Amino acid sequence: MSNDLLKLENQICFKIYSAEREITRLYRDLLQELNVTYPQYLVLLLLWEKDSLSVKELGKRLFLDSGTLTPMLKRMESNGLVERKRSVEDERSVIITLTEKGEALKEKAACIPNQLTQNMAMTKEELIHLSHTLTSMLDVLQNQSNSE
Repeated sequence: MSNDLLKLENQICFKIYSAEREITRLYRDLLQELNVTYPQYLVLLLLWEKDSLSVKELGKRLFLDSGTLTPMLKRMESNGLVERKRSVEDERSVIITLTEKGEALKEKAACIPNQLTQNMAMTKEELIHLSHTLTSMLDVLQNQSNSE
């Protein structure tokens, strides 16, 4: 067995982990003006697409369990960004909707994706290719996880 296999620099998981940390750092700087964290920004992105989602659906789309998501949503509610209400169809389900303040952040956030890509100094084609590759990888990993 080659010792190269065990070098940190040859571990794809470490490169993904390191890139994620750096991208999150870039987002942190960009999101300061909105006064939201990166995970809160992800929730807002989903709610800007569709203003009313259950905690279960948010968790599924963000790959977060309710134990992680619920405290974050409570903080977002106390900051006036979202409202949490029990579903009338199913009392066990909590529905998350945007407030006016949460909706208003969409306009301020519109520049963030472009600013991030400028900071990454990659071409549009490179970013599209990377996105496709990561999506394919994630699909394979999720399918493996679901079949276990």
